[in-house]
Amino acid sequence: MVEAQTWATRRMSNPRLDEQVVEIPPTPPGELRQGSSTATSSPTVMTALIIASWYLSNIGVLLLNKYLLSFYGFRFPIFLTMLHMLSCAAYSCAATRFLHLVPLQHLHSRHQFLKILALSFIFCFSVVCGNTSLRYLPVSFNQAVGATTPFFTAVFAFLITCRTETAPVYLALVPVVLGIVVASNSEPLFHLFGFLVCVGSTAGRALKSVVQGILLTSDAEKLHSMNLLLYMAPLAAFILLPFTLYIEGNVLAFTLHKAKGDPFIVFLLLGNATVAYLVNLTNFLVTKHTSALTLQVLGNAKAAVAAVVSVLIFRNPVTVMGMAGFGITIMGVVLYSEAKKRSKVTTH
Repeated sequence: MVEAQTWATRRMSNPRLDEQVVEIPPTPPGELRQGSSTATSSPTVMTALIIASWYLSNIGVLLLNKYLLSFYGFRFPIFLTMLHMLSCAAYSCAATRFLHLVPLQHLHSRHQFLKILALSFIFCFSVVCGNTSLRYLPVSFNQAVGATTPFFTAVFAFLITCRTETAPVYLALVPVVLGIVVASNSEPLFHLFGFLVCVGSTAGRALKSVVQGILLTSDAEKLHSMNLLLYMAPLAAFILLPFTLYIEGNVLAFTLHKAKGDPFIVFLLLGNATVAYLVNLTNFLVTKHTSALTLQVLGNAKAAVAAVVSVLIFRNPVTVMGMAGFGITIMGVVLYSEAKKRSKVTTH
């Protein structure tokens, strides 16, 4: 009798137990449990494969560019960039018009076209400078300089839009720049012109991201990244054509002469151009299956992986101070990402 009263008292002390009845479902058979785990792991495997493809394409195009421009004797960075743009134009057309990977978006006005043309000029400048720097600098140092993109993004955002960041964000940029100073002073293969064009390439990437955010902000003009590439790539190739003919006018004669003795150069150039498009495609797929923040984190790690792989393949000399400087820069980029994330949370 005492036990019954105690139980009744406990029931009355928690009225939610009287209002809710929890039914425990029966345990599914082993086949269903196995099928459920397989369905859960399938997207994870797909995401892992996409991330691996993104890493391979990014590092692959860097190594192929370095091999062509520095070791193979193909000293035509402008033509190589134009070839990349033609490849991106052709593959983007196939992906949007025939494979329907993303819905095709059309340009609505001449004003929108002029905005994309302006972005194409900046895009050309950035890619040409990046490819040119690989003639003079090792991939490891190229990636170290490229990791300073957040610094230039913050500078251009302030100069163009007067947008300011929080104090922790600006403090995080100090190790980003400090690391490059340390790495530059101790880089055995430092080349001043190569360093300057590499900085120009990094600044160009940052400027493109800021200008793109300004020019294509309205809902009517906003383009998907794959559609933007579809319109930018042929414009960029058209812009680069006169520079190629004027500065690298003997590129076709050189390529044909080289192909007669070594037909492998044709497959090398076509493969290089295809991998250049895969960089953009896998970049989109990683963002689609993860998030933009995950892409940023993976990009920080990609710079370090590319540097290590290039040292193992090309055997370029490195110093302890150079590695320390690269490490400081990467640490600064990570701190910058965290500070930006926290500032957005505080703002919202």
